[in-house]
Amino acid sequence: MTKPTTRPPHKAPATHDAHATHGAMETSAAPECIVDSATLFAGQKVLNIRHAGRIYRLQQTRQGKLILTK
Repeated sequence: MTKPTTRPPHKAPATHDAHATHGAMETSAAPECIVDSATLFAGQKVLNIRHAGRIYRLQQTRQGKLILTK
């Protein structure tokens, strides 16, 4: 009889700048985190985001595009 295999517990991705380089030779990239825009907007057309002490406005256009402004 074989033992059932178990998956390791899910770990949340580390929060860091995905575009930053760490050394001259990086061998593996961190997995990207993808969040659906419908989840972020929750039925609204405008989302205010606080980043580094400033407020940014993320807005959906009628054509379904996104605009980010300070």
